[in-house]
Amino acid sequence: MTRIDFYLLPEGSAPADSSIAATCRLCDKATSVGHKVFVYTTDATQAESLDGALWSFRQGSFIAHEKHHGQSYEDPQPLVLLGSIEPPATHRNILINLSAEVPPFFSNFERVLEVVDGNAALRTKSRERFKFYKERGCELNTFEQNSEGGWQRK
Repeated sequence: MTRIDFYLLPEGSAPADSSIAATCRLCDKATSVGHKVFVYTTDATQAESLDGALWSFRQGSFIAHEKHHGQSYEDPQPLVLLGSIEPPATHRNILINLSAEVPPFFSNFERVLEVVDGNAALRTKSRERFKFYKERGCELNTFEQNSEGGWQRK
């Protein structure tokens, strides 16, 4: 069964900037222990913003990634793929959802990380996703971002 973790950003945070930064931190943590990550984006603009951020996330390094458009990958494969279509079977460890909707292929993953902005309308959409996952019997966890940018279980 897929485990779903909701990562709640502070209320009133700027949606685009805070969700991109949080996604970079989550990608960094997941890839540091060898997980492959697929980031489900809402559109090309969001994918471009995340692409740029992953290149400059940490001073002196970057998180290896590629935009996914349905292509296949040679070894070594990038640890992070960004896209708005179903990922290849090689990237089914962790799904980070930046969309307001439940990705139709979420159950193919071991874990889904839902990044939730502080915007009231986006929080309402996240509650709908929470309910959807709960009705399907998924294991659910919620984390809130602390003042240092880390996460605490709620």
